[in-house]
Amino acid sequence: MTLVCKLDALTPAERARSAALRRELQAAMVERAELGDGWAFRLRDGASLAGVAEWITLERRCCPFFRFALEVDGESGPVWLRLTGDGVKEFLAGQSVRDA
Repeated sequence: MTLVCKLDALTPAERARSAALRRELQAAMVERAELGDGWAFRLRDGASLAGVAEWITLERRCCPFFRFALEVDGESGPVWLRLTGDGVKEFLAGQSVRDA
């Protein structure tokens, strides 16, 4: 399966914002776990949930093949972001998971 991003789905300003949010997200990643159809990333305490949600909102427009799941476990529990879908694990592995 070939997965193709819709590069024209975001304006230049939205693409720049998505890139800035991705850098923040990468800085907040403290653990990753391989899943059968993707990856899960544990985020540090205090990571901006609003920023993660904004990144998901933008990313799902240009990469509609991703399935996103954000799991927040209570006030002091872990926060996990899961990126899954058909071919997503291989797609992310081809880019380096940290660049997802």
